[in-house]
Amino acid sequence: MADDRLSTEDEMDFFSTLLRPIEIAVAWIMYGFHQLFTTLGMDPEGGLTWGLSIVGLVVVIRILITPLFIKQLHASRKMTLIQPELQKIQAKYKGKSDPESRQKMTEETMALYKDSGTNPFSSCMPILLQMPIFFALFNVLNGLGAIASGARDAVGPITASVAKQAELSTFAGVQLSDKFVGSEDLAAKLVTVALIVLMSITQFTSQHQAMTKNMPASAMDNPMFKQQKILLYVMPVIFAVSGINFPIGVLIYWLVTNLWSMGQQFYTIGRMPTPGSPAYERLEAKRKAQGKPMPGAARMTGGTSAAATETVEGEITSPRPSGQRQQPKRKGRKSRGPASGAAGGASRATPGETD
Repeated sequence: MADDRLSTEDEMDFFSTLLRPIEIAVAWIMYGFHQLFTTLGMDPEGGLTWGLSIVGLVVVIRILITPLFIKQLHASRKMTLIQPELQKIQAKYKGKSDPESRQKMTEETMALYKDSGTNPFSSCMPILLQMPIFFALFNVLNGLGAIASGARDAVGPITASVAKQAELSTFAGVQLSDKFVGSEDLAAKLVTVALIVLMSITQFTSQHQAMTKNMPASAMDNPMFKQQKILLYVMPVIFAVSGINFPIGVLIYWLVTNLWSMGQQFYTIGRMPTPGSPAYERLEAKRKAQGKPMPGAARMTGGTSAAATETVEGEITSPRPSGQRQQPKRKGRKSRGPASGAAGGASRATPGETD
């Protein structure tokens, strides 16, 4: 038992060591915004000032990971578009559990990912990168009391005096470090519940609009979609269970992050929907009514542009094999052999016929 306890403490120390630089960065960003709002005339001891500092932290973090969000958007779109091909591979090896079949299925799946230039883990990167920031903020807010009393070292600019100021600041009658669990203050419990409800609503709205508006019908008939649909209703329960253990300041960070994600997603679905999705069809109909073509439609769908499919009047076109060019044939074109000229155009040269 003693060895297990020591091992757990070592793991916690290692985890704290890894988070330390992120905690200092989080503390500096919050403190910087706090100083900015104080300079603008806001109360330095007010909970609103510290709450807006957390909002400022969200804005900075989300701007920094915007390139990753764009990468996630493209990865998610590609994953959605290759779902029919993934289903074919799964159907091909359905019911085969031998090692050789499983290996071939894995190889074909990975080859499809490589050919399409996508990665199933790319869509998780923004979330994974935010988790250390989330835990770092939790440690900073959760340790304000210990920093203020001197039981814990300062975190960057969050010294004992600053921590005491943040600890005692109130917003809507509650402190940012208050939690549902362990608090006897009814106001703190009510604010926590309200924040958890709002978090659940924003998370549900984001996932629901992504699944119903920005996903083609071909991608809805697969196990991945069914799992996402289950998570759509499970996540609010997870929020309710875990949220009661987080400080109100962390819940504010989580809620503002969800609001940012929801707005960002709403914008991208309206402007850059996934081809084949209801949102894409609505945008296509709107632009058609305006007499405007869909921007990049040929490139996104992998098809040919209108210019490439236009034909010259009088030409007979036929489907062309991929990567091979075929010259068009004209109607009523005469053979140029001397026999046809001598006969006044009465006969036509046939394949294999010699002059």
